[in-house]
Amino acid sequence: MLKLSLEAIELVDTIARYGSFAGAAERLHKVPSTISYAVSKLEEQLGLNLFVRNGPRVSLTPAGEELLKEGRWLLAAARQLESRLRQIATGFETEVRLVHNSLIPTSAFGSDIQAFEALNSGTRLRIGCETLTGTWEALREGRADLIVAAGEGPAGGGHKAVAVGQLDFVFCVTASHPLARLGRPLARSDLLEHTAVVVGDGARSLTDRTVGLLTGQRRITVPSMQAKIACQAAGLGHGFVPRACVRVELETGVLVELAVEEPRPPETFWLAWRSDARGRAQQWWRERLSRPLLPGILPY
Repeated sequence: MLKLSLEAIELVDTIARYGSFAGAAERLHKVPSTISYAVSKLEEQLGLNLFVRNGPRVSLTPAGEELLKEGRWLLAAARQLESRLRQIATGFETEVRLVHNSLIPTSAFGSDIQAFEALNSGTRLRIGCETLTGTWEALREGRADLIVAAGEGPAGGGHKAVAVGQLDFVFCVTASHPLARLGRPLARSDLLEHTAVVVGDGARSLTDRTVGLLTGQRRITVPSMQAKIACQAAGLGHGFVPRACVRVELETGVLVELAVEEPRPPETFWLAWRSDARGRAQQWWRERLSRPLLPGILPY
């Protein structure tokens, strides 16, 4: 009989991700003593140590790292098998993973999520968020089944995509920012004299995408559009932001819109999925999302 089960691999994976038995216990809704006992029992059965205990923190031994490296492939294969079996039986996948660009808030999909849950299909829905090229990378690397991404995808194929809308951008600063006092359309040289706030690309292996940043520009890089808007509202820099995301700030005077000689063109959004995609749940989402997603995203 095998001494290593998928459940045991999942346990080791969770502990490694959260760095402690207590963290894994919270994630798995169990008490830490249960997790500690399960690990000790597994190590006893295998005849080797999987973790090095450093007080409340734990780290993987070389054997534990090897187990997790190969074990994660087994977990992924098991999930894919489970999904295929379920598709054969019902037509619906076990899980659908939707990743959207950070320019669109998850709340924009609220009515879609509600309608999908009302199907009672049994398909689990997992929603993620990435910035810039990171959204396309999630699809290419198999971390997403469908994406709503900004900008065209990378070369190489393997996916299908349809344009679903455009987002208008506006150049903003606080009323007290030096650029707000110039009283004319801003030139490239004006922008170079001041710090820009930019959203960092979430891509890890694909080439980073940079939008609206001039060569040699002083910059503050932040992880999301929400953080960018907050920094600009605090007077820390300037930049283009989606008009739909700063309506309140513009109406209340927290931010002011300035004319620029080189405005940023509207951003096209794409719904994309892998070419070999199957399953009724993915089909439902493709049909559902082939439309403008929220106010401010204009029909393509």
